[in-house]
Amino acid sequence: MTRRIIVVFALTGVGWIAAKAQAPASAPDFELQVDAPGGPTTITCVRGCKLVWVERGINPNAIPQRSFDFACSANRCSSSRVGGWIDP
Repeated sequence: MTRRIIVVFALTGVGWIAAKAQAPASAPDFELQVDAPGGPTTITCVRGCKLVWVERGINPNAIPQRSFDFACSANRCSSSRVGGWIDP
């Protein structure tokens, strides 16, 4: 009975360690936080990456691109988040 308990704890520990070691595959490699004045704002990736809007979560249908535009009609826009992926 003691051996079974030890085996159960060992397997649970190995499973927990293996699950912690895995990183999510679709998570951005970096994020840009933008605080912009009212009106149009352009964010451009300078080198080796693609951008997509991620403020409300990652949209699986979004196509990452080199430059990202957004605008707001307020005097000052709230902060926004844009996710970035490395483009080999």
